[in-house]
Amino acid sequence: MKTAPYGSWESPITPEHVVAASVKYADSVELDGGDAYWVESRPREGGRSVVVRRSADGTTADAVPEGFNARSRVHEYGGGAYAVRDGVVYAVSFEDQRIYRIAPGAAPEPITPEPAAPAALRYADLDLGDGFLVAVRERHGGGEPVNEIVRIRFDGSEPEVVASGHDFFSNPRISPDGVTLAYLAWDHPNMPWNGTTLWKVDLGGTPSWVAGGPQESIFQPEWSPDGTLHYASDRTGWWNLYEYDEDGADPVFEITGDIGTCQWQFRCRRYGFLDDGSIFAVASTPHGPLVLVAAPDGTLRHLPAPGTWLPPLLAVGGTGAVMVAGAPDRFPEVVRVKAADGAAEVLAAAPDPGVDPAFFSAPERITFDTPDGPAHAFHYPPANPGFSAPDGELPPLVVFSHGGPTAATRTHLDLAIQFWTSRGIAVVDVDYGGSCGYGRDYWERLEGTWGVVDVRDCALAAQHLVDGGKADGGRLAIRGGSAGGYTTLAALAFRDDFAAGASHYGVADLALLARDTHKFESRYLDWLVGPYPETESLYTERSPIHHAADITCPIILFQGLDDRVVPPEQAEIMADALRSGGIPVAHVTYEGEGHGFRKAENQIRTLLAELSFYGQVMGFEPHGVDPVPIEGL
Repeated sequence: MKTAPYGSWESPITPEHVVAASVKYADSVELDGGDAYWVESRPREGGRSVVVRRSADGTTADAVPEGFNARSRVHEYGGGAYAVRDGVVYAVSFEDQRIYRIAPGAAPEPITPEPAAPAALRYADLDLGDGFLVAVRERHGGGEPVNEIVRIRFDGSEPEVVASGHDFFSNPRISPDGVTLAYLAWDHPNMPWNGTTLWKVDLGGTPSWVAGGPQESIFQPEWSPDGTLHYASDRTGWWNLYEYDEDGADPVFEITGDIGTCQWQFRCRRYGFLDDGSIFAVASTPHGPLVLVAAPDGTLRHLPAPGTWLPPLLAVGGTGAVMVAGAPDRFPEVVRVKAADGAAEVLAAAPDPGVDPAFFSAPERITFDTPDGPAHAFHYPPANPGFSAPDGELPPLVVFSHGGPTAATRTHLDLAIQFWTSRGIAVVDVDYGGSCGYGRDYWERLEGTWGVVDVRDCALAAQHLVDGGKADGGRLAIRGGSAGGYTTLAALAFRDDFAAGASHYGVADLALLARDTHKFESRYLDWLVGPYPETESLYTERSPIHHAADITCPIILFQGLDDRVVPPEQAEIMADALRSGGIPVAHVTYEGEGHGFRKAENQIRTLLAELSFYGQVMGFEPHGVDPVPIEGL
């Protein structure tokens, strides 16, 4: 074993390994008889989203032609971009946002009209009926886009609007008899986890309210095979499952956990119905996921969870379910789970990168005190069997601040974390107050406090590890993307805990974001900060750009030039302010990238640049990495 400073260890985990293992399972999982379908986002194909079919005979093949990119741009985050029946796939094309019918072996055939302007009509959250499908449609064409639910017949007629009048819609679900539609709606300034309403309507009739409101979030309405409407509600503080009839709603079972999640994308699913009428459900709790089967007689069984990370990518049918699962020692996989005993069969997994598991750091769940109560994080210590550090040296620590900000960390094996730990750099991935998965009270800690609670909790997580002798207090860095990029910049502007920061498409000016972002999040800041422009002074107080003179440490900024969520101007103004203040800065931009980097070459460049940046700032020399230019250093 060699002795070398932390951060300089030679690692077999290259950026190419990270990209090879970063095939993402996204959008939704679907069942069509004995066939299972999922979507793979492939960096080596420019980030193309590909619908994949696993046939009942065990063969796996792409279900869309080469070059077809099945991805919706509704809300910019998309989801529910395809549906399937009898082997025929109906999918949204990313290029023009039209829906195409794709029969096996046939060329895609558009079934929605060509819009007057490119991508002016966008579709998501598809659900199939007999001879038609329903979908959320977003109409662009001057002013704020209009969202509605439409019925699209297969006879070539114009789509028919069946629900409108709210700012947002999701989850259009057709009853088994094909007569009634259930759906969710919500209005500015709410996000779907703040408050939604559940409606039902006989197609062609007048909608009637079922449940929900501005302070209650309804999640995933579904019809049981006998036509009973079910949904999850957080009215108790946790998303629990309810069964509805004309006399009201009754809980199916009650748990201290969430059968629901913050719905950043369409088609999130956490439960479904087996052939015997039982409900197969997945719940998140502060201690890990639960897998449950509720029989029609009320009996509740717990199954072994197929992983520690179970995202809302689930399809239930027959005698089990197909879902995405991951664990600290396993990359995300598509698995089939038997409802009888929880036995899991792997249907698809990312290619094995061929890395010895001895180089993988296992996460340690940590809880630390905050003024609001306990907060949570996962600590990944350095791990490399070929190296040790000099006596008395403590490792540098990188704090990961997740996006959302009402999202959450992921506990599956992730080479984007192991890339750092195998080089001798510790990582702490923080579920700060505001994160989803710990109940409504926990994520409501962020109401009006974005840039305060998240920043504080990231700093407290780092200090917890410093106090425990697990990190060098003089070599702390913070990084994050999107909302996590804002938390990063705010931590550097408002505190002095960190020696460096890396913002990936992060927010520098909150007022600029309020004036120039997409519809879905255009009023999100009302809840996170305060109504704009009424509380403009608070936006100034919380915006890193207005406190750039207080930043004393180097920053690296990464930005896609086609980003519509956090426009490139945010990184540009931050870089200019840092240059003016004499603070070292690196500003890395990518043509053709939006909110998040999908192309393999850009993911590789980003990893190497960030590693080089930390090495130059924190005084270690990464093995085999060319220095990234840092202005002013």
